[in-house]
Amino acid sequence: MPVPVGAGTYTMNSQNIRHWILAGLWALPVSGLITAWATLEPQPDQNRNPDAWAHFVSSDSYQVTHLFGSTGGTVLAIFGLFALGCRLANSRVGRLALASMVIAVAGTSLLLVPAAISTFATPAVGRAFLEGNEEAMRLEFPAAMTVTFLLGLLLAFLGNVLLGVAVWQSHVLPRWAGAVWVAGAVLFYVLGVVLGQATTGSSLPTQTAGALLAAVAGGWIAWTTTRQGQEAPDLATAPIGPGGREPGQGPAQEPGQV
Repeated sequence: MPVPVGAGTYTMNSQNIRHWILAGLWALPVSGLITAWATLEPQPDQNRNPDAWAHFVSSDSYQVTHLFGSTGGTVLAIFGLFALGCRLANSRVGRLALASMVIAVAGTSLLLVPAAISTFATPAVGRAFLEGNEEAMRLEFPAAMTVTFLLGLLLAFLGNVLLGVAVWQSHVLPRWAGAVWVAGAVLFYVLGVVLGQATTGSSLPTQTAGALLAAVAGGWIAWTTTRQGQEAPDLATAPIGPGGREPGQGPAQEPGQV
């Protein structure tokens, strides 16, 4: 049978897309694990114990955990969120998945701003205080940074919850992986970051637990996609025919049918 013109190129592109999607999905559990590592040791309260706080934030370990844990984990999360949206783009929840991906990526990207400030500016404040410049503790950042932080939290939380719902409803990925993803978002953002800032001014154990749940859900999703083999690029690139079927497929089956 003659091979249609461009068929070989389409197959190669399909395989390349699948490899990139798979790499992004595996970035999700890695992101969750290193983010959990970065939140294991909460920093002392800046107002109640400024000396302990200054020693903590000026240490080498603080900058390493923030640079590779918080910032690095956020970058990997963005890569993974793009991959998850693409994985579900041509499924039955394609519109929800893509909209959720955009919201989650926008929020996570905004959180890079305070992450960078914490990584590079906060240690300088701590060192200045330890050198006798107590005025450094009165340094105030612009209100725009607070707005950016809160908006980033809101969008990241909303986008991740909706992505978990998309996974649950997709019939392509494990439903309970979506539920675990939503639970991780609630623990990390609401009961971790928000509650921590409102009470201790630092991370809470719930933040670590939420990151670990995200790692579990992300690993489950990545492993499932790996096991599905050649189905992944078709879902990412192949056109979908009437009734949600790819061209050439037989009648659509109800979920659970073989």
